[in-house]
Amino acid sequence: MLLIIVLVTVITYYLLIKPLNYWKEKNVPYTLGVPIFGNAWPVVFRQLSFAEVNQKLCQDHADKRYLGMHSFTSPLLIVQDPDLIKKITVKEFDTFPEHRPFIPADVDPLWDKNLFAMAGGERWHEMRATLSPSFTSNKIKSMFVLMKECSRQFSSFYLKKGGMVTIELKDAFSRFTNDVIATAGFGVKCDSLEEPRNEFYLMGRELTNFQGWKGLLSLMKIFMPTITRLLKLSMFDKAVADFFRSIVRETIKIREEQNITRPDMIHLLMQAGTGQLKDEKDVSVPEAGFAAVQESEIGKNEKKRKFAITNEDITAQVLLFFFAGFDSVSTMMCYAVYELALQPEIQKRLQVEVDQNFSKYGDDLTYDALMSMKYLDQIISETLRKWPSFVSTDRRCVRPFTIEPVLPGENVLHLEAGSVVLIPIYSIQRDARYYPNPDIFDPERFSERNKDKIVPYTYLPFGAGPRNCIGSRFALLEGKLIIAELVRKFEFVVVEKTQIPIVLSKTNFNPIPDEGFWIGLKPRMV
Repeated sequence: MLLIIVLVTVITYYLLIKPLNYWKEKNVPYTLGVPIFGNAWPVVFRQLSFAEVNQKLCQDHADKRYLGMHSFTSPLLIVQDPDLIKKITVKEFDTFPEHRPFIPADVDPLWDKNLFAMAGGERWHEMRATLSPSFTSNKIKSMFVLMKECSRQFSSFYLKKGGMVTIELKDAFSRFTNDVIATAGFGVKCDSLEEPRNEFYLMGRELTNFQGWKGLLSLMKIFMPTITRLLKLSMFDKAVADFFRSIVRETIKIREEQNITRPDMIHLLMQAGTGQLKDEKDVSVPEAGFAAVQESEIGKNEKKRKFAITNEDITAQVLLFFFAGFDSVSTMMCYAVYELALQPEIQKRLQVEVDQNFSKYGDDLTYDALMSMKYLDQIISETLRKWPSFVSTDRRCVRPFTIEPVLPGENVLHLEAGSVVLIPIYSIQRDARYYPNPDIFDPERFSERNKDKIVPYTYLPFGAGPRNCIGSRFALLEGKLIIAELVRKFEFVVVEKTQIPIVLSKTNFNPIPDEGFWIGLKPRMV
């Protein structure tokens, strides 16, 4: 019996207690977690949201460049110093070339092939260089007409109801982004408001569902890779993966047989697969806005391709495109409209800008006119600052790396190969050192007078470095277009169900409220 007690004690110590001393042994400031769950316990037990946990950890060590934490049993280094973020994501990109795997390699072949999930080797470099020309302002502009059809379809649905209508924005905008991605990504026309249970929307909703037990299962997949591998827990449900595989396969087949050309993502990826797509710059095409990321030289690399682009590769990229756009872009739209409803003065100023630009073109807004709306860009930029769609991003080092001391009291920190660095986007963008009164929604932060004052690498809604979000221009165009369309035709008003202030969900991995985004759409007399 004594032997058993000793054995259990030793096993308990080495499996549950000792891992929590990881950062202590490295002389890194940290907040002690609890066995099994680490610092993620408030999320698991629904005490705090994921965003709030990250922010509290950062605030507790606000004077430190970095700090240690545990997500379950996995040690993570949170880096909150802008210069160190730049070093890791840009200057030392070859050392930190990849994201932490969501699931172990070979568990889900379709997930393994997308640009986000790929390891940072030669295959990723080539895929990024191949795909980058598909996401330039010039190429995204070609999809504007498809997006505009969807925005008009959306506004017309609510105008037909007559009078003011109360809507839940997350559901409504998820249907809009679904329709945009269906047409601009897959060449499929949908109307998810008129046909709320269309298959494309249902599959998209299933693809991006991280609520409740699914959210906890996703965390387990990330932080308990051994169990994920043993149980073969794939990222995508088989029915969802097969659905999108079928659409891509049939679309490509028909287009090749009938020589069909359509300004959408599948066409661009087909061109990329055959080497026809080049990084064409057109200085006459306006940039998507302040938040648009800059493509690195990796994305402009035109070396001879070593790897073939298959239908499975195209499916993986378009599925990632859907995965990111369906949820994150709709979240951006929700917060933009929510903030405008709460601040009528800002909304009125935007109405003036939108009305002037619509009037110039006989109510048929052009891409260039939309991109010329500076106040609209300020509003979108501030929305992404206060309410980033992603709480954090990460990098994993592929070889040992040393962080030299800079501040008094710091020690040399040696990171082993495989160490994961977390960049707390939500926390940094709400840090009063960089954004005074960070909880105030203030588009003037991004005015011509003020935007140059923003400290580099403290504004990261689409990430940083060569592994930033390749689809930022698409997201910004889509968001600006629907906001402009709605502002032209409706006034956003607070209703009884509007939650003030927002309370972030403790059950959803994404930074949204459980109660939804309820506002009123009141038709304007324009």
